[in-house]
Amino acid sequence: MRIRFDVPADPGYPGRVAAALSSAQLRKYSLVGAVLAAVGALGLVVSSGFGWGEQTLSVWLTMVLGGLLAMLYWPWLRWRARRRSSGYAVEGGYDITDDNIMMRSGSESGGIAWDGVTQVRTTPEFWVVYVGRMPATVIPRRLMSAGDAETLRAFMADRGLLRP
Repeated sequence: MRIRFDVPADPGYPGRVAAALSSAQLRKYSLVGAVLAAVGALGLVVSSGFGWGEQTLSVWLTMVLGGLLAMLYWPWLRWRARRRSSGYAVEGGYDITDDNIMMRSGSESGGIAWDGVTQVRTTPEFWVVYVGRMPATVIPRRLMSAGDAETLRAFMADRGLLRP
């Protein structure tokens, strides 16, 4: 297998990559935030019903506020990554073989051996490649030809790497 394709200098592309790489890790903040906010709100209601609401008000309000901030952390970080990375738009490309994924962007290049890849998760625009438990890079499906995308999908499926 040998798949080559270019990535055009699109100002929005680096932000979409940053969002795809961070979304899996940051989704946990939303869940934890929702739990904190719910427990804090429940604590406010229960403590006011038992008459010790004034004594514990600060604890429950802190939990609600902490939960809300944790839920807002993910959208804020994605917005910030998109805004900061828009200046990084340079032409690049991918060269994918049976052995590795080679990426180049401007004057920088790097690669990941397929032997080190533990899983590949699918998003609407990318395949997110994981090394260990951390997302390492993305492969943009929309920039590939349909035939190359199917070839790569079959290769990853044969290796047992694809996850929903």
